[in-house]
Amino acid sequence: MNSKIKVLQVIPKLGYGGAETGCYDLAHFLSENNCRSYLITSGGPLLKYIKKDKVKLFKLPVHSKNPLLIILNSIFITFIILFFNISIVHARSRAPAWSCLLATKLTRRKFVTTFHGTYNFNNSLKKFYNSVMVRSDLVIAGSNFIFSHICENYEKYLNNKSRKLLVIFRGVNLEYFSQKNISNAKLQKQIEEWQVDKNKFIILLPGRLTNWKGQIVFIEALNILNQQTYVKPFSSIILGSDQDRKIYYKKLISLVEKYRLTQIIKFIPFCKEMPLAYKLADVVISASIEPEAFGRVSVEAQSMEIPIIASDIGGSKETILKDKSGLFFKSGDPVSLAEKLKETLNFDDTTLKLMGIEGRKNVLKKFDIEKMCNSTIAEYKKLIN
Repeated sequence: MNSKIKVLQVIPKLGYGGAETGCYDLAHFLSENNCRSYLITSGGPLLKYIKKDKVKLFKLPVHSKNPLLIILNSIFITFIILFFNISIVHARSRAPAWSCLLATKLTRRKFVTTFHGTYNFNNSLKKFYNSVMVRSDLVIAGSNFIFSHICENYEKYLNNKSRKLLVIFRGVNLEYFSQKNISNAKLQKQIEEWQVDKNKFIILLPGRLTNWKGQIVFIEALNILNQQTYVKPFSSIILGSDQDRKIYYKKLISLVEKYRLTQIIKFIPFCKEMPLAYKLADVVISASIEPEAFGRVSVEAQSMEIPIIASDIGGSKETILKDKSGLFFKSGDPVSLAEKLKETLNFDDTTLKLMGIEGRKNVLKKFDIEKMCNSTIAEYKKLIN
């Protein structure tokens, strides 16, 4: 038993984002594959789904960027490492990564980081703060786009020969994100709850309500589309929480009212089962105006056999098969998005179905969560050996 690799993952909060769900999936996969799994977080909605018999959970304020709390967290993490004889510490965000860096230096344990985003930096101090994500023994990039971003912007921190940088694509749970997982009864209940008119072409834009996710571009594109002739009836759902961005949410509502789209656009703050939301849609949109590190929405939509239209930047370019499983539009350009939407609305049912099938094949081949977890464990073992 003592020979098992013991992995401690540290993440600020356990929500429904890509980094969080990846952490959650790996935590359980570890315990099912002859490893011991430990997790530190400050909270989050996914906590209630943690299987306590498989994952040892600790709650610490690792979400805080307060320097004093970062130091205090490092002390607690040091004790956890020593008490449970942790082999590897894996940090998934900057503030907890600083705590983990200090703790692993003190305990001489292996340190792993996953670089989940591009992390804005407008001065040398912010860049230094971000650099903790490449100060580990193993740096995992979630896409080739992120790999290139690290090499271009953090090269001087990668000069240490003992550090390794590689790409492990994020994955999705192919059993969960599957059409076979959706019963007609569940689907009908969701249609009634959201009052969706399935006689219309349904356009879904998932993602938290924040400017860089491109909701404004999307609304402007729908306004352009709505003014065109020979377009089949459509409606849309903007699905995501405002996360207390009340001003931005009001801006979106005002824009919808200005363009007289209140009968076309519906705002839904939350969906407990995302596969249901995808199943309701005829096409899914990823309208980000800044590069997605990976493009989880694009992968989930393809896994659900739904065509995707995405902005032509970032990780989405790696996850979508152009003109086979989805289409690309010019980032930040509502006219370009409107054109691609009109093109999709004119597709017949067979074309849409074939695109969906190609998308599922693409995800099965490259973005299975089991493949991601197996690759990560293999790298853990190399570190230990």
